[in-house]
Amino acid sequence: MEPGVREYLLRIVNTLSVGLFWLAINSTAGIMYDHAFFHDSITVGNIIFYTWFITSFIFFLRWQIKLWSKPIDFEQ
Repeated sequence: MEPGVREYLLRIVNTLSVGLFWLAINSTAGIMYDHAFFHDSITVGNIIFYTWFITSFIFFLRWQIKLWSKPIDFEQ
């Protein structure tokens, strides 16, 4: 396989695997442990969950932008 195509496919695999891992962590913490839903009032678990969710999403987006902004040399 050519190096440029290999690098492109590795970026796709890394993006999908990290994205699905991030989604699994947040789904588990939010839905299974019931921190994503507000019942009678806002709890400490809700605040921690949404703080983690927003912060980790920002870092995830920054990582993706950094990963995909590097040029790939397909002419090697």
